[in-house]
Amino acid sequence: MRHNKKFNHLSRKSAHRKAMLSNMAASLIQHKKIVTTTAKAKALKIYVEPLLTKAKEDTTHNRRTVFAYLQNKKAVTELFKEVSQKIADRPGGYTRILRTGFRLGDAAEMCVIELVDYNENMLKEKAAKKASRTRRSKKSTAADDATPKAEVKKAPAKAKVVKEVKEELPAAEAVVEEVKEEVAPAAEAVVEKVKEEVAPAAEAVVEEVKDALEEEAPAETENAETSEEEKA
Repeated sequence: MRHNKKFNHLSRKSAHRKAMLSNMAASLIQHKKIVTTTAKAKALKIYVEPLLTKAKEDTTHNRRTVFAYLQNKKAVTELFKEVSQKIADRPGGYTRILRTGFRLGDAAEMCVIELVDYNENMLKEKAAKKASRTRRSKKSTAADDATPKAEVKKAPAKAKVVKEVKEELPAAEAVVEEVKEEVAPAAEAVVEKVKEEVAPAAEAVVEEVKDALEEEAPAETENAETSEEEKA
């Protein structure tokens, strides 16, 4: 009789069910996450979490108890060496079930069951959220606690900055003078070169323009004289 036996039998006999859960627990410990159906993941969660709690205390009795459930030496070694250190500060809830949809064929609901402390992406997101919350709380408390004393404290800091800037001014002026001394001769030399190269060409152009104007001037006077003779 199965009076008050409300757990999921997973359509298997007890021996088959225990062997399957044992293999799934060993795979979860070794690979840190596995893909399975949601029903099996819920049964595995109930099966494996007490073993993870026992692994926090590394004793011979606990090792033998866990081995009786897992029947896998590599999984037991991994559990007591690495996994137990990761979950040492966690009081429970070592696994997480993430639903991924439905399987083609029988439409069974699928999921990923994983060890919480080995999902680095989720841990980073949680850390970022906590940091943003703490920053906001610090800003709000600073705004609430703002008093004239805080303003008085800021003034000496500004005075120190002004003093430091004034002390650094002579050095900055010296640098400017050095730059002027280095750059000015070079600039003057460039100007002289430009003058030497451009001046002859400019003078030649001016001479040509003058000659052209002189040639045009006599022609205009001759035209003016002929127009006056015609009028007479």
